[in-house]
Amino acid sequence: MFLWNYRWCDRSVHYIIPLLRKACTGIENIDEAITLLEQNNWDLVAAINGVIPQENGILQSEYGGETLQGPAYGPTSHSAAGSSTPSSSSAFRHVVPSRQIVERQPRMLDFRVEYRDRNVDVVLEDSSTVGDIKRILENELQIPASKMLLKGWKTGDVDDSTVLKTLHLPKNNSLYVLTPDLPLPSSSHSGALQESLNQNFMLLVTHREVQREYNLNFSGSSTIQEVKRNVYDLTSIPVRHQLWEGWPPSATDDSMTLAVSGLTFPCHRLTVGRRSSPVQTREQSEEQCTDVHMVSDSDGDDFEDATEFGVDDGEMFGVASSALRKSPMMPENAENEGDALLQFTAEFSSRYGDCHPVYFIGSLEAAFQEAFYGKARDRKLLAIYLHHDESVLTNVFCSQMLCAESIVSYLSQNFITWAWDMTKEANRARFLTMCTRHFGSVVAQTIRTQKTDQFPLFLIIMGKRSSNEVLNVIQGNTTVDELMMRLMAAMEIFSAQQQEDIKDEDEREARENVKREQDEAYRISLEADRAKREAQEREMAEQFRLEQIRKEQEEEREAIRLSLEQSLPPEPKEESTESVSKLRIRTPSGEFFERRFLASSKLQVVFDFVASKGYPWEEYKLLGTFPRRDVTQLDPNKSLLEVKLYPQETLFLEAKE
Repeated sequence: MFLWNYRWCDRSVHYIIPLLRKACTGIENIDEAITLLEQNNWDLVAAINGVIPQENGILQSEYGGETLQGPAYGPTSHSAAGSSTPSSSSAFRHVVPSRQIVERQPRMLDFRVEYRDRNVDVVLEDSSTVGDIKRILENELQIPASKMLLKGWKTGDVDDSTVLKTLHLPKNNSLYVLTPDLPLPSSSHSGALQESLNQNFMLLVTHREVQREYNLNFSGSSTIQEVKRNVYDLTSIPVRHQLWEGWPPSATDDSMTLAVSGLTFPCHRLTVGRRSSPVQTREQSEEQCTDVHMVSDSDGDDFEDATEFGVDDGEMFGVASSALRKSPMMPENAENEGDALLQFTAEFSSRYGDCHPVYFIGSLEAAFQEAFYGKARDRKLLAIYLHHDESVLTNVFCSQMLCAESIVSYLSQNFITWAWDMTKEANRARFLTMCTRHFGSVVAQTIRTQKTDQFPLFLIIMGKRSSNEVLNVIQGNTTVDELMMRLMAAMEIFSAQQQEDIKDEDEREARENVKREQDEAYRISLEADRAKREAQEREMAEQFRLEQIRKEQEEEREAIRLSLEQSLPPEPKEESTESVSKLRIRTPSGEFFERRFLASSKLQVVFDFVASKGYPWEEYKLLGTFPRRDVTQLDPNKSLLEVKLYPQETLFLEAKE
């Protein structure tokens, strides 16, 4: 019989889960046990009562003397043994059950499924499959199940054959249906929703503790849960420990899509930080911590998997096993990958010396950019070194192979080397998440199945046009020569691919240069044509302006001529009794025109007559013959008799210079 004595503190989670799994409920699946505890806010008694039917018995709790329903355990001999334990020091007391099997009732799951402007409620047993949900929706929505994409699951890799129980879902769930192969309805609301699902949202996420900002792009069909998981990869803050600011009030469910969550499009600003635990004084902790005594007639079977949660013998009995180890290669909860790699490099140098590969300091995405996305001639292979302190091969591999001068030199010339520490479970899970995102689930599963003593691992990655290919996975049980041969073999494959990429890049650049030259020639031609066209337009505009001026001048002159013609006194008749002067005037073109004037008329009347014929005296001069004189220079107010233009005279018109 084993007597386990521990305190109800933060570390008790390592003991609660095995208790919930086997001692009380018969649940064998770890994920299901964790899900039950999370649903009940890590309240063990509430979790047990939520699983075990009420009629099975009573579980006593001494928090305030409440009586809680739970299983009735036997036999009585164990109860007697359990009664010897002081009840004043236990939070609750139960007698470990015999090997009888408690039959569990089927667990019912509620789903609210959103499709465009409709909501459908579905209730199923957890033994049903995803396909069963689709068949119910097929009857409700009149949509073929083959055309449905059922989204909103909190886990990936879900198909029609997936059993709901394996997804460890809470009781209430929200899903949504996408039908990309079906035409959209004519309603504007559905069209706007589909348009929002196809839009890309820019989330500006600020990490509060380190004051660092991330710009993340997500499609409208992504869920809030997917955003939080991606932020976990960036900040190492688990989803359940994330404390957010900036989500709209309508974003009440993590399974909700960004399109319907009320986010500001196209950019929305959020802030995330780590949820802090309440700080207790030593006296408060001693008052709140309660010893729990459990009596077991087994050989420790109830706690056989406590090590799955990071508990070893030293920790269980108050001895910190980490005190017996070296400093960790990498912090378990590093804020960013760059800081983690700085510590890794420093610790690696302190353990194995300064002759080691130059590790790339930065995120895995940044290492991809450095290795794969430059010019083809500058690209390199990416080597990912996965360290594990608990492997027996680690020291030999690092000191004798990884730090060998030939290996270091070859890696420096041909590889970008990136490293990660797989010792801590949190770091291991974080890398597997990155691995799944960049290399696919097959590679992640391959690494996940590697045993501790098969570490360290050396992954050789080659960037291809559409994806990243893992050329080789080298385990720690190798030699320097074998390691060098495998590196060289990978380099040969990469070199062949690189030559093809260089050829394609040169051809593409040549095509782009030709296209650039053609575009430049076309641009110059367009500029010349435009300049010529503009010159012609300017010339035509100038001609039109001059023509308008000429017309205006002619109209003005014609108006003046008509005015002068109307203002002339009437021509005297030949038989007039008054003295009459007869003037004969010759134009520059050789034509003549004659008119009679009274001898007493002023010379200005002659000038007006000549101007009325289109020869203004400002532009022409009137010349006499004998003697030759310029009549326009005479006083226009004198009479014709006074200027000796009587009884008759022949005059000539001549243009002024």
